[in-house]
Amino acid sequence: MLGPTDEFPVHQTAAPIAWPGTSDRNFYDRSYFNAHDRTGEIFVITGIGYYPNLGVKDAFVLVNRGGTTHTAVHLSDAIDNDRLHQHVGGYRVEVSEPLRSLRITLDEIDGIAADLSFTGLFDALQEMPHVMRTGQRITLDAQRFAQLGSWQGHLVIDGEEIAVDPATWIGSRDRSWGIRPVGEPEPAGRPADPPFEGMWWTYIPMAFDDFQLVLIVQEAPDGFRSLNDCSRVWKDGRVEQLGWPRIAVDYRSGTRIPTGASIDMTDATGGPLHLDVSSLLAAPIHVGGGYGGDPDWTHGLWKGADFTERRTYDLADPAVAGRIPFGVIDHVGRAVLREADGTTREGWGLFEHGALGRHDPSGFADWLSVAP
Repeated sequence: MLGPTDEFPVHQTAAPIAWPGTSDRNFYDRSYFNAHDRTGEIFVITGIGYYPNLGVKDAFVLVNRGGTTHTAVHLSDAIDNDRLHQHVGGYRVEVSEPLRSLRITLDEIDGIAADLSFTGLFDALQEMPHVMRTGQRITLDAQRFAQLGSWQGHLVIDGEEIAVDPATWIGSRDRSWGIRPVGEPEPAGRPADPPFEGMWWTYIPMAFDDFQLVLIVQEAPDGFRSLNDCSRVWKDGRVEQLGWPRIAVDYRSGTRIPTGASIDMTDATGGPLHLDVSSLLAAPIHVGGGYGGDPDWTHGLWKGADFTERRTYDLADPAVAGRIPFGVIDHVGRAVLREADGTTREGWGLFEHGALGRHDPSGFADWLSVAP
C-alpha cells in the first residue's frame, strides 16, 4: 500500500499514508472550489474527494448559467495510493505552489471541458475544527482551510469556449478532511433521541482589496450556536478575529432561498463592522453536487470503475424546484463592508446558506415552513 507520499516526512501514524489513522468508514479528504465573473451570469463549482475506507475517489463539476440551466459532470473510480497526483479519470488537480496556486483540468465529457488555474490572493486560513454528534456518536469531525483567489483559463460548454480572465474571475476554495457521512447509507440503528430537527448554516468567504473575510456560523433549531468562526486575513498575513456575528438573512417570500444578509461584527478594537451581502445567482449544491441528501450524486458512493456522466437540470422544473429551498445553496456573492470609521469596501466571493428544518430565530417552525 505504499505510494509516492511515503517518501516524505509527513506521517502521523505508524502506517503508510494510504491508511487513515481511523477505521471509520466515513473518513474523507476533499477539496471544493468555486469561480465566477462577478456578473451573476455564470457560476462554476467543482471538487475532488478521496474516501480511503470506502476504496473510492470521485469528482464533480457544476456549471450554472443565469440561475436557470444547471449542468453537472460526475466522475468516480477506484482509489489509488498516489496522493501527489490527484485525478479521477480525466479530471485533475495539480498543486503548483502549496497553499498558493493550483490548476484544475477536465478533459471533455459530453460537451464539458475546463482548464482553470487558481492563484490565492491572501494566505490560506485555518478554520476552527467542526464537530457534530448524533447521540453519542461523532458524525462530523473535520478540519478545513479556506482561501480566496483569482481564476484564469477557459471553460468549454457544448462548443462554446468561455475565457476566464483573472481581472474579473474570482472565487474561494477549501480543503477539508476528517469524518463526515459519505458513501452508501448506513443501517439506522435506534432512532436518534432527540430526533434531528435541522440546522442553520451560513458560510461567507469574501475577497476585498486589502483582506479576505471568512465567516462560518452553524446554529441548532433553538438558535444555539455550535460553530462561530469569523476572521479576516490581511495582505501582510495578520489574522483578525471579528467577534460574534449577528446575522439577519433576507428570504424570498414563500421560500427559504435568501436574497442577501446583513451582518454586524466587531473588529479587533471592539469597533463596529457592518457587512451587507447580496446574491447575484443561486446554485443549489444538493442538485447534482452531492451535498445534503442529493438523490442524483453522493460523495464516496461506489459507481464502478471509470464512471462518468453528465446531467442537465432545468431549475424551473417543478420536480427540481420543489427541493431547492430545503438544502444548502451557493450564491455568487457581492458584499459591502462598512468599517467603524465609516469607510466602505466592496468585496466578491461566496454566499453559502442553508436553513434546514426548524430554526426559531428565523421563524421556521418545522421542515416545511417558509418565509412570509
